[in-house]
Order: sequence, then C-alpha cells, then structure tokens
Amino acid sequence: MANSPQAKKRARQNAARFAVNKMRRSRIRTYLRAVEEAIASGDQTAAAAALKAAQPEIMRGVTKGIMHKNTAARKVSRLAARVKAVG
Repeated sequence: MANSPQAKKRARQNAARFAVNKMRRSRIRTYLRAVEEAIASGDQTAAAAALKAAQPEIMRGVTKGIMHKNTAARKVSRLAARVKAVG
C-alpha cells in the first residue's frame, strides 16, 4: 500500500486513468460489436456504415494510448476485408 504522499497521489491518478481507459476500450468494443453484428446479418450497406463509424473511434484509441497503431490498422484492415466479402 502507498505510504508517501507522492505514492498516494500516483495511486489516485492510476485509478482515474484506469477508469477513463476502461471507458474508452468499452466504447471501441461497442463499435466493433456493431460492425460484427452487421456482418453477421449479411447487410453490406449496414456493415459498411458501421465500419465507417467504427474506424475513427479505433484510431482515436491509438491517439489516446489505448492500443498500438499497428493493432488498430490490423483490426480495421481485417474488418474492411470482411465487410467487402459480405453479400
């Protein structure tokens, strides 16, 4: 357990950052789930629209430090290929 004032402050900051990052990760996963559901339904226009909405959210996760840029690029690329294959 943190004893010094600095360590106590860092513990508070870490808890706050964890909460914000968790919220951002959850938001990204929600967008990804929408794309997955649109792909599963077989509707290419809905899937393309969901991907278009998800893409900036995924890239925002990169700028906020939630995921690595290559991971985000890989996810977007694979989703785009799956959306293209629908229908």
